[in-house]
Amino acid sequence: MRVLFNGVSALKPKTGVGHTTANLHKTLVHLRPHDTFWLYPGAWLGAVAARALRPRPQKNPAPASRPRLRAVRGAVKAVAKGAYRTHFQTAARWGGFDLYHEPNFVAVGTPLPTVVTVHDLSVLLHPQWHPADRVRFHEHHFRRGIGKAAHVVVVSESVRRECVTVLGLDPARVTAVPNGIGSEFRPQPPAVVEALRRRRGLPERYLLSVGTIEPRKNLVTLMRAYCDLPPGVRAGCPLVVGGGWGWRSDAERAFYETEGRHKGVIHIGYVSDADLPALYAGATALLYPSHYEGFGLPPVEMLAAGGCVVASTATAVREVMGTHAHFVEPLDAAGWREAMRRVITEPDFADQLRRGGVEHAGRFTWERAAASTFAAYERVLGVARPTPAPAPSARAAA
Repeated sequence: MRVLFNGVSALKPKTGVGHTTANLHKTLVHLRPHDTFWLYPGAWLGAVAARALRPRPQKNPAPASRPRLRAVRGAVKAVAKGAYRTHFQTAARWGGFDLYHEPNFVAVGTPLPTVVTVHDLSVLLHPQWHPADRVRFHEHHFRRGIGKAAHVVVVSESVRRECVTVLGLDPARVTAVPNGIGSEFRPQPPAVVEALRRRRGLPERYLLSVGTIEPRKNLVTLMRAYCDLPPGVRAGCPLVVGGGWGWRSDAERAFYETEGRHKGVIHIGYVSDADLPALYAGATALLYPSHYEGFGLPPVEMLAAGGCVVASTATAVREVMGTHAHFVEPLDAAGWREAMRRVITEPDFADQLRRGGVEHAGRFTWERAAASTFAAYERVLGVARPTPAPAPSARAAA
């Protein structure tokens, strides 16, 4: 089988979709060495594109120049998108592929049978949490692309139900394939955790929140709840926030600057893949107050690292975590405050939340995700799997 696998989402500094794209592709290649999974745009062009997409230091142009600068950037972006689509379609037409897998919501139109991964429906269900250009793009392309897809892969049963009820998809066309987590997420040696603490200037104990800072992640509620804790409780366990300032994060930034940073909130910015396992392992608890998720990787990664989790009641998060978290309604500030107080001051409470977490997280492997994804490819292409021969009975063996 020759699969065209779109890897553009993994070229930029990785967040959720980029991580899943890279890990799923790597595992497919490992598990199916006799099949081909060509990661578009290839090694050479991918390296060039990754360098072009690397974040640059933010500058502050004079106000009069901003509209013109935005117009120029918009024009360049439109040209780049057009060139990308043309190049991708050419690769699909002449590459001798059997199937195209788009791991990032919206497929490029090609004559190939197409599998699309949908990570969540937040753009459709909650457009207020997304930039206007992303919402417009989804309105113009998402439903049409999903309608033409031969099969849709989703990352949880919660998203599968949404695809059936909101998009009206035939349940037989939608397969839930839970994400995996990397083997690097495991309990860490104390020396590794201590080295990260010293390098990043972290305290001995800290609460942790990770993820790009944007409205959906609900960080203002979390910071307010933390700042309302008694000073003595906060002094013993600061709140460390790992993640870059994302779209429409003005409210989060303003609260952090005016109150949070003065009451024990520490913003450390984007956290590299290499640092994340030790950051989890050193935390007293992971706090995950998101309004909505399709899966929610950080809570599972935290369990795998041996930690405890306080998470929101977002449907997919509850599905994925099962009984291995303490759940709080996203906007229940008092509930978040009390949960933080307990994990800081009640060791037995935190120990109870950790119990069985490593084993539960062990269910989510990229090997399992890759095998299920490949099975979806086979269904699309009508490849029949051989039926195992029945085991001989004891009587026949005798």
